Amino acid sequence: MQLNITFRQFGASDSLKEYAREKVERVNRLLDRAGEAHVVLSLERHLHHADITIHSGAWILRGREKSDDMYASIDLAMDKIERQLRRYRDKLKSHHGKEKVHHRHDLVKVRHDVFEVHEPEEAAEAASPAAQAAPAAAPAPVAESGVARLVRTTHLAIQSLSVDDAVMQMNLMNNDFYVFQNQQSQALSIVYRRKEGGFGLIEPHLPEAPVAATGT
Repeated sequence: MQLNITFRQFGASDSLKEYAREKVERVNRLLDRAGEAHVVLSLERHLHHADITIHSGAWILRGREKSDDMYASIDLAMDKIERQLRRYRDKLKSHHGKEKVHHRHDLVKVRHDVFEVHEPEEAAEAASPAAQAAPAAAPAPVAESGVARLVRTTHLAIQSLSVDDAVMQMNLMNNDFYVFQNQQSQALSIVYRRKEGGFGLIEPHLPEAPVAATGT
Protein backbone atom coordinates (compact mmCIF):
# COMPACT_ATOMS: atom_id res chain seq x y z
CA MET A 1 0.00 0.00 0.00
CA GLN A 2 1.26 3.46 -0.91
CA LEU A 3 0.87 5.79 2.07
CA ASN A 4 1.11 9.59 2.12
CA ILE A 5 1.12 11.46 5.44
CA THR A 6 0.64 15.23 5.63
CA PHE A 7 1.09 17.42 8.71
CA ARG A 8 -0.73 20.74 8.95
CA GLN A 9 -0.38 23.49 11.54
CA PHE A 10 2.31 21.60 13.44
CA GLY A 11 5.67 19.97 12.81
CA ALA A 12 6.12 16.49 11.39
CA SER A 13 6.74 13.70 13.88
CA ASP A 14 8.48 10.42 13.07
CA SER A 15 6.67 8.64 15.89
CA LEU A 16 3.27 9.80 14.60
CA LYS A 17 4.22 8.75 11.07
CA GLU A 18 5.12 5.27 12.23
CA TYR A 19 2.01 4.98 14.39
CA ALA A 20 -0.28 6.07 11.55
CA ARG A 21 1.45 3.67 9.15
CA GLU A 22 1.00 0.70 11.48
CA LYS A 23 -2.68 1.49 12.04
CA VAL A 24 -3.45 1.98 8.33
CA GLU A 25 -1.59 -1.12 7.22
CA ARG A 26 -3.75 -3.21 9.55
CA VAL A 27 -6.60 -2.97 7.07
CA ASN A 28 -4.51 -4.87 4.51
CA ARG A 29 -5.66 -8.11 6.07
CA LEU A 30 -9.28 -7.10 5.45
CA LEU A 31 -8.83 -5.76 1.91
CA ASP A 32 -8.33 -7.82 -1.21
CA ARG A 33 -7.08 -4.77 -3.06
CA ALA A 34 -5.50 -1.92 -1.14
CA GLY A 35 -4.33 0.82 -3.46
CA GLU A 36 -3.19 3.97 -1.68
CA ALA A 37 -3.89 5.79 1.54
CA HIS A 38 -3.75 9.45 2.50
CA VAL A 39 -3.43 10.61 6.09
CA VAL A 40 -3.81 14.28 7.02
CA LEU A 41 -2.97 15.23 10.61
CA SER A 42 -3.77 18.78 11.63
CA LEU A 43 -4.06 20.97 14.71
CA GLU A 44 -7.08 23.29 14.84
CA ARG A 45 -8.22 25.23 17.89
CA HIS A 46 -6.16 23.02 20.18
CA LEU A 47 -7.87 19.89 18.83
CA HIS A 48 -5.97 17.15 17.00
CA HIS A 49 -7.67 16.16 13.73
CA ALA A 50 -7.00 12.91 11.86
CA ASP A 51 -8.41 12.53 8.33
CA ILE A 52 -7.64 9.11 6.79
CA THR A 53 -8.63 8.05 3.26
CA ILE A 54 -7.99 4.58 1.80
CA HIS A 55 -8.62 3.58 -1.83
CA SER A 56 -9.52 -0.03 -2.55
CA GLY A 57 -10.23 -0.61 -6.21
CA ALA A 58 -13.13 1.68 -7.13
CA TRP A 59 -14.15 2.28 -3.52
CA ILE A 60 -13.09 4.92 -1.02
CA LEU A 61 -12.98 4.38 2.74
CA ARG A 62 -12.66 7.41 4.99
CA GLY A 63 -12.50 8.15 8.68
CA ARG A 64 -12.26 11.57 10.31
CA GLU A 65 -12.00 12.24 14.01
CA LYS A 66 -10.70 14.83 16.47
CA SER A 67 -9.69 14.72 20.12
CA ASP A 68 -7.21 16.20 22.59
CA ASP A 69 -4.55 13.69 21.53
CA MET A 70 -3.37 12.91 17.98
CA TYR A 71 -2.76 9.23 18.70
CA ALA A 72 -6.33 8.90 19.99
CA SER A 73 -7.66 10.73 16.91
CA ILE A 74 -5.86 8.27 14.62
CA ASP A 75 -7.33 5.35 16.59
CA LEU A 76 -10.86 6.76 16.39
CA ALA A 77 -10.61 7.49 12.66
CA MET A 78 -9.33 3.99 11.91
CA ASP A 79 -12.05 2.46 14.09
CA LYS A 80 -14.64 4.10 11.82
CA ILE A 81 -12.96 2.71 8.70
CA GLU A 82 -12.59 -0.81 10.06
CA ARG A 83 -16.20 -0.85 11.28
CA GLN A 84 -17.55 -0.04 7.81
CA LEU A 85 -15.02 -2.33 6.14
CA ARG A 86 -16.17 -5.31 8.18
CA ARG A 87 -19.78 -4.42 7.39
CA TYR A 88 -19.23 -4.39 3.63
CA ARG A 89 -16.30 -6.77 3.25
CA ASP A 90 -18.21 -9.43 1.30
CA LYS A 91 -19.89 -6.89 -0.96
CA LEU A 92 -16.57 -5.21 -1.70
CA LYS A 93 -15.14 -8.54 -2.83
CA SER A 94 -18.07 -9.13 -5.17
CA HIS A 95 -17.55 -5.73 -6.81
CA HIS A 96 -13.90 -6.21 -7.73
CA GLY A 97 -13.49 -6.35 -11.47
CA LYS A 98 -16.12 -3.66 -12.07
CA GLU A 99 -13.73 -0.74 -11.55
CA LYS A 100 -13.65 0.13 -15.23
CA VAL A 101 -17.25 1.29 -14.93
CA HIS A 102 -16.34 3.63 -12.10
CA HIS A 103 -13.07 4.95 -13.47
CA ARG A 104 -14.15 6.42 -16.78
CA HIS A 105 -12.16 9.53 -17.70
CA ASP A 106 -15.29 11.47 -18.70
CA LEU A 107 -16.84 11.43 -15.23
CA VAL A 108 -18.36 14.72 -14.07
CA LYS A 109 -16.64 16.43 -11.15
CA VAL A 110 -18.28 18.61 -8.50
CA ARG A 111 -16.79 20.92 -5.89
CA HIS A 112 -17.75 20.61 -2.23
CA ASP A 113 -16.99 23.74 -0.17
CA VAL A 114 -17.22 23.69 3.63
CA PHE A 115 -17.76 27.00 5.43
CA GLU A 116 -17.82 27.94 9.07
CA VAL A 117 -19.72 30.97 10.37
CA HIS A 118 -18.58 33.02 13.36
CA GLU A 119 -21.43 34.80 15.06
CA PRO A 120 -20.62 38.37 16.27
CA GLU A 121 -20.11 38.73 19.99
CA GLU A 122 -22.61 40.84 21.90
CA ALA A 123 -21.28 43.99 23.57
CA ALA A 124 -20.71 43.32 27.24
CA GLU A 125 -21.24 47.01 28.08
CA ALA A 126 -24.92 46.80 27.10
CA ALA A 127 -25.67 44.58 30.09
CA SER A 128 -23.50 46.42 32.62
CA PRO A 129 -25.11 48.59 35.33
CA ALA A 130 -23.16 51.63 34.14
CA ALA A 131 -24.54 51.29 30.65
CA GLN A 132 -28.09 50.95 31.94
CA ALA A 133 -27.76 54.10 34.06
CA ALA A 134 -26.25 56.18 31.27
CA PRO A 135 -28.53 58.46 29.22
CA ALA A 136 -29.92 57.04 26.03
CA ALA A 137 -27.63 57.45 23.05
CA ALA A 138 -28.06 57.03 19.35
CA PRO A 139 -28.63 53.37 18.43
CA ALA A 140 -25.47 51.55 17.42
CA PRO A 141 -25.31 50.03 13.96
CA VAL A 142 -26.58 46.48 13.80
CA ALA A 143 -23.77 43.94 13.48
CA GLU A 144 -23.78 41.47 10.64
CA SER A 145 -25.41 38.14 11.38
CA GLY A 146 -22.14 36.29 10.76
CA VAL A 147 -19.10 36.04 8.56
CA ALA A 148 -18.56 32.86 6.53
CA ARG A 149 -15.01 31.54 6.23
CA LEU A 150 -14.03 28.84 3.75
CA VAL A 151 -12.61 25.91 5.70
CA ARG A 152 -11.83 23.43 2.94
CA THR A 153 -12.65 22.54 -0.64
CA THR A 154 -12.96 19.00 -1.99
CA HIS A 155 -13.32 18.02 -5.64
CA LEU A 156 -15.38 14.87 -6.10
CA ALA A 157 -15.58 12.66 -9.20
CA ILE A 158 -19.16 11.59 -9.81
CA GLN A 159 -19.45 7.83 -10.23
CA SER A 160 -22.20 5.91 -11.99
CA LEU A 161 -23.74 3.68 -9.32
CA SER A 162 -26.94 2.03 -8.29
CA VAL A 163 -28.72 3.60 -5.32
CA ASP A 164 -27.69 0.67 -3.08
CA ASP A 165 -24.03 1.07 -4.07
CA ALA A 166 -24.22 4.83 -3.50
CA VAL A 167 -25.48 4.20 0.04
CA MET A 168 -22.63 1.76 0.58
CA GLN A 169 -20.07 4.28 -0.68
CA MET A 170 -21.54 6.96 1.58
CA ASN A 171 -21.21 4.64 4.57
CA LEU A 172 -17.68 3.61 3.63
CA MET A 173 -16.73 7.29 3.66
CA ASN A 174 -18.64 7.87 6.92
CA ASN A 175 -20.46 10.76 5.23
CA ASP A 176 -23.99 12.06 5.68
CA PHE A 177 -24.53 12.44 1.91
CA TYR A 178 -23.11 11.27 -1.41
CA VAL A 179 -23.43 12.67 -4.95
CA PHE A 180 -23.56 10.14 -7.80
CA GLN A 181 -25.03 9.38 -11.21
CA ASN A 182 -27.97 7.04 -10.87
CA GLN A 183 -27.38 4.07 -13.18
CA GLN A 184 -31.12 3.55 -13.58
CA SER A 185 -32.22 7.12 -14.37
CA GLN A 186 -28.83 8.52 -15.52
CA ALA A 187 -29.62 11.59 -13.40
CA LEU A 188 -27.22 13.40 -11.10
CA SER A 189 -28.51 12.34 -7.67
CA ILE A 190 -27.83 12.75 -3.97
CA VAL A 191 -28.36 10.08 -1.34
CA TYR A 192 -28.35 11.31 2.25
CA ARG A 193 -28.76 10.11 5.82
CA ARG A 194 -32.05 11.15 7.44
CA LYS A 195 -32.09 12.34 11.05
CA GLU A 196 -35.12 10.14 11.69
CA GLY A 197 -33.19 7.10 10.42
CA GLY A 198 -32.87 5.51 7.02
CA PHE A 199 -31.81 7.27 3.83
CA GLY A 200 -33.27 9.74 1.37
CA LEU A 201 -32.73 10.25 -2.35
CA ILE A 202 -32.78 13.57 -4.20
CA GLU A 203 -33.06 13.62 -7.99
CA PRO A 204 -33.93 16.35 -10.50
CA HIS A 205 -37.43 16.14 -11.86
CA LEU A 206 -38.29 17.91 -15.10
CA PRO A 207 -41.98 18.77 -15.55
CA GLU A 208 -43.63 17.19 -18.51
CA ALA A 209 -44.21 19.49 -21.47
CA PRO A 210 -47.87 20.57 -21.78
CA VAL A 211 -49.84 18.82 -24.48
CA ALA A 212 -50.94 21.24 -27.17
CA ALA A 213 -54.71 21.49 -27.55
CA THR A 214 -56.11 20.31 -30.84
CA GLY A 215 -58.96 22.05 -32.61
CA THR A 216 -62.28 20.38 -33.20
